[in-house]
Amino acid sequence: MTADEYFADGNRLFRDDLYWAALLRYSQAADAGLASPLLSYNTGVAHYRAGQYIRARDALLKALESPTLRVPAQYNLGLNAYKLGETDEALRWFRLARDQQQNKVLADYAQVAIARIRSGEIAADPVVVESEKRRKEADFAHLQLRALVSFGSDDNVFRTPAQDYLDFADPDFPIITPVPVSGAFMPYSLSAKYNVKPYSHEGFFGAYRLAGSYYLDQELKNANEFSHEVSFGSEYHKIDAERSRERQLFSAFTVAQHDGIYYDPDDGVSYSVDGETVDDRMNYLRYGPELDFWQSWEKLTLGFNVKGQLWNYEDPEVVPEYDHEFFQFGLLTEYKFTPGSLFRLTAEYSSRRFGDRPSFNLDGEQLVGSPGVRYDYLDISIGARQRITSKMWLGVEYLRSERTDQYVGYNDYVRDIYSVQYYWMVGQRFEVRARADYELYNYPRAYAFDNPLQGRKTLERVDFDLSASYRVTQHLYLVLEANHLEKVSNDIRIAYDRNRYSLGVRWSQ
Repeated sequence: MTADEYFADGNRLFRDDLYWAALLRYSQAADAGLASPLLSYNTGVAHYRAGQYIRARDALLKALESPTLRVPAQYNLGLNAYKLGETDEALRWFRLARDQQQNKVLADYAQVAIARIRSGEIAADPVVVESEKRRKEADFAHLQLRALVSFGSDDNVFRTPAQDYLDFADPDFPIITPVPVSGAFMPYSLSAKYNVKPYSHEGFFGAYRLAGSYYLDQELKNANEFSHEVSFGSEYHKIDAERSRERQLFSAFTVAQHDGIYYDPDDGVSYSVDGETVDDRMNYLRYGPELDFWQSWEKLTLGFNVKGQLWNYEDPEVVPEYDHEFFQFGLLTEYKFTPGSLFRLTAEYSSRRFGDRPSFNLDGEQLVGSPGVRYDYLDISIGARQRITSKMWLGVEYLRSERTDQYVGYNDYVRDIYSVQYYWMVGQRFEVRARADYELYNYPRAYAFDNPLQGRKTLERVDFDLSASYRVTQHLYLVLEANHLEKVSNDIRIAYDRNRYSLGVRWSQ
């Protein structure tokens, strides 16, 4: 979760009267880099509701820095001082709230509080009474919505190789002269999640996600693609802040669809076989259940996930289809040495089992009658994250992935991935995220161009992502994104460089 998501979840827990749980989320938001008077204010009020009046005072004093929160903070400091038995201090804060001109409602409430203190009594906070009324009328159902629309530039639309090459996969060894093309495009995404929570710790949801890219030039239309996904399921989430324990169980059934054009990277033209177009070959519908569970204590977190899916691709008839089954099982453990540093270890086994796609033999050939492709994967990763300042952290990760081709091992590989992540919140509205990955593949048997005369295939990959967002209003953000992707291989068909940049707006609530 991001700092903003921790903060939003804390507000939800606060509305459910789960003040200790809300305080845990506010603390996690601060650890994730959020530092604002509003966080201090909400933390102070939550401490007040939880009966921690000293901590409430410390947090509310920090909220005084904000001109918009100064009067509510003064009013709540008055309530808090009264709970501490500091009547004179309470009267001082109430007088400040009474004498200001910004908020007449709170000025009236402060006047009432002063009168009741003087008469030896104080009633329930009118603001609390009103908020309790609103809470009882709402929060049974909740909608989360996020939408992004951007405009950007892509300097290699079809992921085209940058150099001429002999195609050794073709018996005629033709000379290929690819020409990378660039163009403007519009990336877009939409996610919506509707939660219904009939119980205090358990609820049900329906969710929808859409993502895609639209290229403005008609000549680049083959690069247009989109994916959308519908899921429904249940969530169990319980926080025991007094014992620093948290448990979450997520289960869902997901149906997703992807549409795009299956094109030749050399020129962006749709693929055809024996005069028949197969441009929809990579379109698919996938569906299946998944289950995620994790349990955390003060320093230690343990979890696991299970997933099963069926991938149903379009059947072009003239070539094998890509239909397959997918299974996955993973384990996770995480340990926090300090509030600002953690270590994570994950292990994951997965398998893809194709029905109609024949396996490769040791000469790089897919012969009719060979068993269907089955690839099994074992991934082990270790990672660490260290907070540098209250608004900046740095993370590193190493992943070792082994793929086993269960026929004769032609497409076995070992992949090493080295990753660095960086986060910096600049002030209260601007944040920067960056990630760099370096991947190195080792193929013990596969050949470049699947041709035994070309030697073992090599592949290296560098991927760099940078994003920056500026919060214009509570829900509206300006978002800048940049990506550099570079693949180097002696199989020139899959080697290319690509740079994409985009600027857009995101609405989030």
